[in-house]
Amino acid sequence: MNSETNDLGQLVGREIRGWAPAQLPSSDPMLGRYCTVERLVPERHAGHLYEANATDPSDANWTYLTYGPFPSLNTYTAWATEMASSEDPMFFAVLDGSTGQATGVASLLRVSTEDGTIEVGHINFSPLLQRTRASTEAMYLMMTRVFDDWGYRRYEWKCNSLNAPSMAAARRLGFTYEGTHRQAKVSKGRNRDTAWFSIIDAEWATIKQRLQAWLDPSNFDESGLQRSALARTASD
Repeated sequence: MNSETNDLGQLVGREIRGWAPAQLPSSDPMLGRYCTVERLVPERHAGHLYEANATDPSDANWTYLTYGPFPSLNTYTAWATEMASSEDPMFFAVLDGSTGQATGVASLLRVSTEDGTIEVGHINFSPLLQRTRASTEAMYLMMTRVFDDWGYRRYEWKCNSLNAPSMAAARRLGFTYEGTHRQAKVSKGRNRDTAWFSIIDAEWATIKQRLQAWLDPSNFDESGLQRSALARTASD
């Protein structure tokens, strides 16, 4: 129940007993089986990220982001340096577990410790990271920090409503679609309607369990193909 009745007989939001504000995100590395998620450090990561992004010669990865593509390593490094200095958004690099090289970035932003809300965004996974176990694990590791370690109540995902791959990824990971904000932004001179998704703390235990089941090595055959798709491991 999300509502209660007060002394005047009016519906009000339910009381959250024992609530304490969430913690600010920390930059401690997140260590997984298939990847590591660590704070973006341009001197260490920018070169590998630029090379990883270059494996998509069409630059389609940048279509729905508000920046990029970058014509040179120097321009990408300048952007990464600016982003790395920010605390909100706080940018992380995703490192391949086998090579140790950065192949994608994601950030945590719009942090409200008082309300217990936080958003994942600026997700830019190169072709080397897309559709891999590491890409799913990176999102799982960030969710675990948000809910289990830092105590947030709500985890948000927002994207351009025309970005079908991002919409599908949010649903696959367990986010619930909440609606679309029309004409929310002007991005690269074009209108952007923004789709909103979220996971709340009451849903996290179930989502965590099915992500863990999908990521387990036993879910993959000798050639690395999944035995059970993530969408089919849900108990609901």
